[in-house]
Order: sequence, then C-alpha cells, then structure tokens
Amino acid sequence: MSKYGTLVMGPAGAGKSTFCASLIQHLQNNKRPCFYVNLDPAAEEFAFDPDLDIKDLISLEDVMEEMSLGPNGGLIYCFEFLMENLDFLTDPLEEVTDEYLIVFDMPGQIELYTHVPILPDLVKTLMRGSLNINMCAAYLLEATFIVDRPKFFSGTLSAMSAMLMLEMPHVNILSKMDLVKGQVAKRELSRFLDPDPALLEEDPTRKVKDGDAEEAKGYQDPGSTKSVMSGASFDRLNKAVAQLIDDFSMVSFLKLDAQDEDSLGAVLSYIDDAIQFHEAQEPKEPKDEFLDTSMAE
Repeated sequence: MSKYGTLVMGPAGAGKSTFCASLIQHLQNNKRPCFYVNLDPAAEEFAFDPDLDIKDLISLEDVMEEMSLGPNGGLIYCFEFLMENLDFLTDPLEEVTDEYLIVFDMPGQIELYTHVPILPDLVKTLMRGSLNINMCAAYLLEATFIVDRPKFFSGTLSAMSAMLMLEMPHVNILSKMDLVKGQVAKRELSRFLDPDPALLEEDPTRKVKDGDAEEAKGYQDPGSTKSVMSGASFDRLNKAVAQLIDDFSMVSFLKLDAQDEDSLGAVLSYIDDAIQFHEAQEPKEPKDEFLDTSMAE
C-alpha cells in the first residue's frame, strides 16, 4: 500500500518552515494526520516538534566544527552521512500508514536540488521499494522576487532545474504573497504565475539606454559591477534565461499566503492531486450517532 508525502524545498528565506508549520496546523484543523520530518541539519526552532529529526542523527554545527567544513560542504556531508545510515529515516517511515501526509522540511541550499546527485538518490529510495511513497515537491519561491524581474527568472530557472534533476511531480509556489499585496496588478501577476518572457522587455527598471548600448560596443571592464549587473550583456543573458524557461514550458506558480486558510487549502489540493492522495482513500463509514439521528428523523 502506498504512502504519501511532499518535499518542501526552495532557496533560503523562501518561507519553507513557515509553510510546513501552517500546513501542519491546517491538516490538524481538518482532522487529517501528518508525519513531520525535518531534514535540515541546521534548523533550530520549530513551531511543531518533528516526528523525525535529522539532527538526532547528525547536525551541521557538529560537522562544521569537527570536519572544518563550511556550511555548504557541511550540508552535503550531512546528507552523504544520511544516505549511509538510511535506516534512521526509512525504519520510522515504514510504520506510517496511508492516511498520513508525510511532510519533509528541506534545507535552503539549492545546490542539493540542482548540482549534486544526493537528493535524487534519496528521492528514488523513498519513492521505490518497500516504502513506495507517492511524493511531490513543493518548491517555494519568495513572491518579493517579482519586484526584480531578472531575479524572478533566475529563481524560476532554479525551480525548473530542480524539476529536471529530481524527476518527480512538482508544485511550484510563490510564497509570502501578503508582502506584495497591492504592489502588482492582478493582470500582471498572472504573467508571473505563468512566466512570460516579455516581462523583461517591459521592465521599466532594466531597459538598456541608448548610451549603454553604444558603450557596450566598446571595451568594458568585465570585473566592474556595472558590466556584470547592467548593460546590454546582462540584458541579453536575462532574455536568454527567460526564453529557455518559456521553451521548456514546465514552470507555473501557485499563490500562497501562509496565514490564509483558503490559500493553504488550495495549495494542499494541488499537492493531493499530484500524489493522488484521495484516489486511494477508503470510503469512511458514517458515525453511529449520525445514523441514530437520521433514523430518529
């Protein structure tokens, strides 16, 4: 019998832990069981105590101190250690029934999702074999990225890279929508939810001026901030990234306000559809008191 879960991931500061806490609270409000797994070895505070915490196996702080590694190298070491001791993760998950939604709270270093094969190997282990977890990734991108359009397309490219790397169903989410409320018109916001490359052409803050275009024809110091972050070359790079995203046509976003029950419910419905949660649930028998009331009427 299948189990069901979601990997909550995305860049640092995207609101993953906040989303996990709000999602768990939403599930509890709807009398639905969940199993919370923290896979961030650097996490320190939780709104809900994890049912399974990687820090009981290994912590990033200890690895950095004992192995003299930086945060990124230490994180990769933690996951390599986890892969060598998978029983720590798989044994408790064996006991989880199909009524539960398993919520995996992941670290914020996107190298895990886009550069190294550790996480794809972990996903394959969880989705196959005796565990057989139907999973999808919930990839969060902060909604404030839409204020800086090149930054938004860079974040969208990281989401697409994770989709290609992990080869699993994805639900991409623009989190913290409350922070941009009133800043973007609804019609324009829809162009971010289904990324439109033309947004870069129309960006009033990034248009290349005639003087910059003329200057670009001559020599420019490649190390200068102006050359790297502005000008014709930077503009062409952003357009190429946006066009690549459009060519693949893989990424679209859902809106999320973690404080809004309706918003959480909508995102959860997409996750449930991706993992086919409701299709496998057995019909529930009506409660005895409900039957007694019906007969009395």
